[in-house]
Amino acid sequence: MNFSNYEPVTFSEINGVRYLHLGTQWVQGAMRIKKPYAIELEYAQQMMAWLLFLDPNTGLNALQLGLGTGTLTQFTHRLNPMINTVAVELNPAVIVAAQTMFGLETQSPRMKVIQANALNFVITKSNHELFDCVQVDIFNGEASGPALNSQEFYQGCFDVLKSTGVMTVNLFSRHPSFKTNINHICNAFNNRVLLFKEVHDCNVVAIAFKGPPLRVSWKKLDERAKFIQKIWELPTKKWAKHLQKSNVQPKDFLQI
Repeated sequence: MNFSNYEPVTFSEINGVRYLHLGTQWVQGAMRIKKPYAIELEYAQQMMAWLLFLDPNTGLNALQLGLGTGTLTQFTHRLNPMINTVAVELNPAVIVAAQTMFGLETQSPRMKVIQANALNFVITKSNHELFDCVQVDIFNGEASGPALNSQEFYQGCFDVLKSTGVMTVNLFSRHPSFKTNINHICNAFNNRVLLFKEVHDCNVVAIAFKGPPLRVSWKKLDERAKFIQKIWELPTKKWAKHLQKSNVQPKDFLQI
């Protein structure tokens, strides 16, 4: 395979953290070397927000679009021995980097890494209604906005989810594509979309829902967030409060 057809993969290390770049200074992922299985970046932690609504202990099929360092794929894979994970990445050099520089373990029969275009993957009918959760983090080297942001793409993300499913997606709030992405996600998911507040480097994580209407008390969601932090050591205990403040919702319930 000719790697020259793709953006170059480069690395940097600062204060014990190794970073992935695609030929620019923009960060595409990170790993704290002494904690290789932890999720280092706050926005990446928020990409696991589907855990608020889905129980991984029942066994799930998870899809990652855009591999990066492989952190989200590996973290999801390690949640429970019944989880199956699929990651789709266009750039073969990113796949090699995730394995060699960031410790992504791909030997498990429950993990599959596919070198392919994410748009082609999600519009392929044989992939529809296979996954419980989808995590979308697809940026080019300039990290100016998602590399895939069409209505067709987000409709495909909706279609690959099972009848009840959750998508999380990393967006860039200060790029002109932000409103376009939000509009296309809302159109595909029938306006059932929540946003976290902006974090470092203008990242905003959106959560989109497929399935029957959801009504849950903020109190129960807060309890769930604290449980997640206790069991899987994600800093999640403020997630429910942040979502309540960042979205127009009833005082006592999340209703979406």
